[in-house]
Amino acid sequence: MMRGKDRAALRSAAHHLDPIVHVGQGGITRAVIASLDDALRTHELVKVQLGKRLDIAAKEAAEHLAAATDAEVIQVIGHTCTVYRPKPEKESANSR
Repeated sequence: MMRGKDRAALRSAAHHLDPIVHVGQGGITRAVIASLDDALRTHELVKVQLGKRLDIAAKEAAEHLAAATDAEVIQVIGHTCTVYRPKPEKESANSR
């Protein structure tokens, strides 16, 4: 579980980010989850724009996306959520 201080630092870092994953009319699909997983692999901290016509609340959608990608929800504001997943240790460093 993340400490409040760490979460606040991530919220601050996410402030200037633009959403790079968008959940549209189709809702949370495998393609959206795969896109978020790829984004988290390269960026760690990702903003997601949630469609205004989703069948579920923004907080529920954020929790579902985080659970599906083994990430953690940092914040939900309106129809935008921020999720975080630390990058795994570099495998090349471990194989030496």
